[in-house]
Amino acid sequence: MWKKKTELTEVDAPEPQGEGAGPDPATELPAPTAEEEVEDQLEGAGDGTQQGTQTQLEQLTAERDRLLDRLARLQAEFENARKRAERERADQRDFVTASAVEQFLPVVDNFELALKSTGTEKQLRSGVSLIVKQMEEILEKMQVKAVPTVGELFDPRVHEALGTVERDDLPDQHVAEEVRRGYKIRERLLRPALVRVAHNPKQVSE
Repeated sequence: MWKKKTELTEVDAPEPQGEGAGPDPATELPAPTAEEEVEDQLEGAGDGTQQGTQTQLEQLTAERDRLLDRLARLQAEFENARKRAERERADQRDFVTASAVEQFLPVVDNFELALKSTGTEKQLRSGVSLIVKQMEEILEKMQVKAVPTVGELFDPRVHEALGTVERDDLPDQHVAEEVRRGYKIRERLLRPALVRVAHNPKQVSE
């Protein structure tokens, strides 16, 4: 009898309560598995990567907009500079042309007076000679000089030959006649002189 009572007492005895008591199996949550922990980490990393990508995209978009705006300003400045340079060149050409024309206006006036003249042929020729001299003076002021011709050795750089003439009073291959005067401005050729070149048979035979 005593033995049975002791066993019943041990089985029915309540478990101790307090700080040393274990967790209630009914309320305890199961620990996450390794697979669940990995998924949580990947989801967190994905959210951070997406936010970082969005930020970089916004920065690149802003930088692109700044570069496009700068490019548009540079293109506008270049176009304005090009138009300004063209206007300045046109103004310079107009200034040079106007300066030259202004100097020749008196020559035109004198030609018109010569055409209206009722003088003799000799007087008309004398008047035209004075006008030609006036033109030569103007050209000289503009650094324009005639190309030397008659008596000069033929130079293909400034002379253009129209043919040859037989002359024994001039050295062979020298200019015998000037058909049209040529001009240079300083050292730059404006147009070549049209000439006929002497052919001296005496020098050729020698």
